[in-house]
Amino acid sequence: MTSKPGTEDHLRDLARLRRVRDRIDREYARPLDVERLARDAHMSAGHLSRQFKLAYGESPYSYLMTRRIERAMALLRRGDVSVTEACFAVGCQSLGTFSTRFAELVGMPPSAYRRSAELGTEGIPSCVSKQVTRPIRNREAVVTEPQLA
Repeated sequence: MTSKPGTEDHLRDLARLRRVRDRIDREYARPLDVERLARDAHMSAGHLSRQFKLAYGESPYSYLMTRRIERAMALLRRGDVSVTEACFAVGCQSLGTFSTRFAELVGMPPSAYRRSAELGTEGIPSCVSKQVTRPIRNREAVVTEPQLA
């Protein structure tokens, strides 16, 4: 059986990318950077970033932040965790960066999300609320203007 060397390289890269994505999913709360992820995957940082974006539609950093925001949303829905505690629990080092990215993905600041989540998901099973409240990637959140009466 013969195969093209390009195909083998592509399949090898896809397997590495899947391992990187799985690692981000597992270790989202730890300090992760593209250089370390690339080195551990035996790729250059540039190659990893380009190939990851081709395969998954966003950069490794963006994917990591999306995962962190998803986990923060779950913590905030519980209602017993402050925004600052959620920020640091998911591995973010800056409350400002966390809040900005949260608002980009969710369409509202984390404090407003926390208040609305307490009311909006009351009585709904957690498996359903998790799916319904999943953040939208790539800055696609629709910002709604407050309606004046």
